[in-house]
Amino acid sequence: MKKVFGRVFLALMILILYLPIFVLAVYSFTDSANIGAIHGFTLKNYETLFTKPDLRAMIAGTLLLAIGSAFVSTVLGTLGAVGVFYSGRFGNAVVGALNQVPVVNAEVVTAFSLCILLIGVCGVDKGSFISLLIGHVVLEAPFVYLSVVPRLKQMDNSLYEAALDLGASPTVALRRVVLPQIFPGVVSGFALAVTLSLDDYFITSYTKPATFDTISTYVVNATRGSQTEIKTALWALSTIIFVVVVLMVFVMNMTGNRSDKDGKRAGAGNEKE
Repeated sequence: MKKVFGRVFLALMILILYLPIFVLAVYSFTDSANIGAIHGFTLKNYETLFTKPDLRAMIAGTLLLAIGSAFVSTVLGTLGAVGVFYSGRFGNAVVGALNQVPVVNAEVVTAFSLCILLIGVCGVDKGSFISLLIGHVVLEAPFVYLSVVPRLKQMDNSLYEAALDLGASPTVALRRVVLPQIFPGVVSGFALAVTLSLDDYFITSYTKPATFDTISTYVVNATRGSQTEIKTALWALSTIIFVVVVLMVFVMNMTGNRSDKDGKRAGAGNEKE
C-alpha cells in the first residue's frame, strides 16, 4: 500500500507540474485567441513568431544576452568555486555563506541596489547594455557557484595532488585534471544561468535600454495590451523554450552519468594497480 500510495502521489505531482505546460503547448497549435475553447489546428502562431520583425529581434537579443551573461557567469562562478574550495575551511565557510545571500535575496532588492550602484555611484549610463549585462551576471554567478561546488566535493582530489607531484603547474593541473571532473557541474551552471537570464524581469526592466526587450519584459508588455496575435505567438515561444529546456536537461543528465561512470572506472583501475 505504501508503494502504491507513493506512486500515485508521484504521478499526481508530475501531473500538477506538467499539465499546465501541456495545455499551453496544445493551444499553441490552434487558432484559439483565449484559453477555454479549442478551434482548428494551425501553425499560424509559429509562423507569426518567426516572421514578425519585432518578435525576431526580441528573441535574438534575449538569446545573445542569455548566452553572453551565462558565459561570463560560468567563468566567474567556476573560478570562484575552485578558488574557495582550495582556500581552506574558513574561507570556504565565509564565501559559501555570502554566496547564499544573493540566491535567497528578493530580486527586486537586487534590482534597486544595482541601479543605485551602477548609475548613482559608478556613473554607468542608465539603461545601457553594460548595466544590463552586469545585472544578469550578478544574478547568475551565485547559482553557477552552487552548481560547481558539489562536483568539487565529489571529485577525487588525489588526482590533482598527483599531477602536482609529477611536475604539472597548478594551472595545467586545473585545466587537465580538475575541470574534466567538474565539467558536468559547469554545464549545469551554464544551463541554469541561461534559464535565469531568460526568466528575469525585475533586474532586466531596471537596467535595460529603453528600446531593448527580453522575453520577460516583452511578455509583460504584450499581455497588458490587446494584441491577440502577439499573445498567441508567445504561446508558441513558451512551448519551444520548454522543449529546448527538456533537451538540455536530458543532455546534462547523460553527460553527468557518463562522467560518473568514467570516474568509477578510473577509480577501479587505480585500486587494481
